[in-house]
Amino acid sequence: MKRIRYAVAIPAIAGTVLAGLTPAFADPTEGAGALTSTPVPSRYASQQLNWHLCAADELPSAPPPGAENMECATYVTPRDWYRPEEGRDLTIAVNRLPSSGPATESVFVNPGGPGAEGRSFISRLRNQKRVRVNQEIIGFDPRGTGMSTKISCGGVPASIPNVDSRDRSPANLRRALDNQQRAAEACQQYSGDLGPLINTDQTTRDLDLLRLLLKRSKINWVGYSGGTWLGAHYAQRFPQRVGRFVLDSAVDFTAASWREAMFRHQALGFERRWRQDFLPWLAKYDNVYHLGATAKEALQTFEDIRAAVAVRPVEYGGMKITPDDFDSFAVTGVYNKNRFHWAATSLVNIRELTRQNATSEQKDAAVRQLKQAEQNLAADQLGPRPAAVIDDSYQASFWTIQCNDGPWPGDRESVVAESQRYIDNGLMLLGPSRHYQACVFWNKQGTPTQVVNGRGVPPVLMIQSEKDPATPIEGARLAHAGFEGSRMITVSGEGDHGLYAAAPAPNKRLDDIVDSYLADGVLPQDQTIPGVPLLAPPAA
Repeated sequence: MKRIRYAVAIPAIAGTVLAGLTPAFADPTEGAGALTSTPVPSRYASQQLNWHLCAADELPSAPPPGAENMECATYVTPRDWYRPEEGRDLTIAVNRLPSSGPATESVFVNPGGPGAEGRSFISRLRNQKRVRVNQEIIGFDPRGTGMSTKISCGGVPASIPNVDSRDRSPANLRRALDNQQRAAEACQQYSGDLGPLINTDQTTRDLDLLRLLLKRSKINWVGYSGGTWLGAHYAQRFPQRVGRFVLDSAVDFTAASWREAMFRHQALGFERRWRQDFLPWLAKYDNVYHLGATAKEALQTFEDIRAAVAVRPVEYGGMKITPDDFDSFAVTGVYNKNRFHWAATSLVNIRELTRQNATSEQKDAAVRQLKQAEQNLAADQLGPRPAAVIDDSYQASFWTIQCNDGPWPGDRESVVAESQRYIDNGLMLLGPSRHYQACVFWNKQGTPTQVVNGRGVPPVLMIQSEKDPATPIEGARLAHAGFEGSRMITVSGEGDHGLYAAAPAPNKRLDDIVDSYLADGVLPQDQTIPGVPLLAPPAA
């Protein structure tokens, strides 16, 4: 039975010099910019990118207006950058939005994940006219996912039924951990010997090869969420190739592992956004949703619906919504203000499906609305998306990168105790499920990452909302303090995840600052600017 699943958590490994390279290298003095950062075998460095107008089957969906001229290409990269002489290659899929004038620079865009495909995502910057005057917008699917060479979990995680994480009985917790172990083992089995090579270190080298093929001595970067980790690691490894880097909605990319970078702060971030923004907003528009006239009443309604789902899981369209899946509607809905209406209407329709006296016509209408809402959400490329619209390779890459990038200590007992601490501290939206930690079941735990501290790296620009749920400001502040030369713009009264070039309610002041940096090199000082107010629902 197909079910709705959402990926929530957000991600490193190093090495210093390439070993075992073949004798034929690209000339490191090629061109005025000395394009090569490290020795690259000539058969990779001499490739030509086969740019062409993207065909319909090369993108997950048609480009939006303003991005119809999107171009696609592929290139090959060593399967293992430390053993390129093996001759086992991977294919990397890339695309670009051409600049409006002659292209003299390239800005790489990454939506994070880790491991999310990024080619459709570049359309987010299609209206940044100042940036596009002389910069082509480059997207890519990282190794392991999308249209690049993929890994897989064999569909096993999606086939495993969720349990109710709030049920703290030993039998239920044991079942939950058994399920997680089964999923982790499947991901490693189906990914085979490529799995250990899906990591940040290898990906940064893939990106530097792409820079070389684009004939750029430096690149610019806009990385969102987990893309701040990838961007910071690239910058630390190739500081001489760093142009203007924007790190939007940051994890603590100075941490030694994804566990420290993201996992420990996330339950707090979601609970804060849920209680301080979403529930009061829901109460404000009680005349639209009828879920409670106060935040307290709205929370009680949520708990009542959840309890009903626990007694009788909701089924529609061959999918089943369990209590943990129900929680994920709320988690997914608070990423961005434009999702609040989606989350609220989803709660309304699920409540309708739990009503025993609801007519078949009422239930059919609720199902139609849930399906339509899911399709609308799928168009949002930042944050978690329903598994029905995500290739299995993304889920595989999402966990594989985290588990390969640095150590992830813990065992069955410690992760259960950790999730219980979140519950004891009242972090109920995401806290109960924090025992879902696939990496404690990984056969080979990741090795320590490179030290990321900004030394020797040109200044980078961080932007962060005060109430970001997925990448809480606590982690961003640690990254800002630990990365030399970084500047940070804090957006007050704001909780959106992913701030630059946002739609449908862009922060024009923030966009102007970032555009000035990307287009003209004007690096701002640390500062705080106001956010964008929450949106009224369409029905209001």
